[in-house]
Amino acid sequence: MQFKRILLKLSGEALMGERQYGIDPIRLAAYAQEIKEVTQKGIQVAIVIGGGNIFRGVSGASNGMDRVQGDHMGMLATVINGLALQSALEDAGIQTRLQTAIKINEVAEPFIRRKAMRHLEKGRVVIFGGGTGNPYFTTDSAAVLRAIEIEADVILKGTRVDGIYTSDPEKDANATKFDKISFQDVLTKGLKVMDTTAFTLSQENELPIIVFDMNTQGNLLKLVSGENIGTEVNV
Repeated sequence: MQFKRILLKLSGEALMGERQYGIDPIRLAAYAQEIKEVTQKGIQVAIVIGGGNIFRGVSGASNGMDRVQGDHMGMLATVINGLALQSALEDAGIQTRLQTAIKINEVAEPFIRRKAMRHLEKGRVVIFGGGTGNPYFTTDSAAVLRAIEIEADVILKGTRVDGIYTSDPEKDANATKFDKISFQDVLTKGLKVMDTTAFTLSQENELPIIVFDMNTQGNLLKLVSGENIGTEVNV
């Protein structure tokens, strides 16, 4: 599968590196280098990043906080991560734009679809912060929504596991990996790829998802170069 435009979904936790919370500048710089190698191949890159390394709305709600307030705090956490990633990418010499679903005009552009697509066409990396701008939606949902809006070819979900397995490979030594799997089989087998809202939206729009290990150096470049990395979910 050859890609012209990709949406890379990163978890906030991925930015922690070996830390317990926050942002690891070494991990951030490594990601920036990986993304730079992909842009040098002429592939357009958009990114959605989570905020779990700073704050999770759901965990805030479970501790008695109002869910809507908690989700808004989570959205702001994704903007902080977006700013950090933007800085790392620009240090690596890549022109980058941060667009947010909630207006913070002093630090980022508001999300405007046509503007985002124009940035991508000019070779800039576009980071989408602030989730969907609405509570009760995860950054997985934001990733699928933005990917559909900008007409991305695929969602690349960077995780710490190298694909989708029959069960959790960190807990089950007998878990086996899928190279390819259909949307329907994921649902039938009860496998966890994304939250249900995000996954259904991807399925309805026939937008493929590839789950891969982002922390193995060179994986992202190999994947976009056509190597069999991770697990592809398709129709």
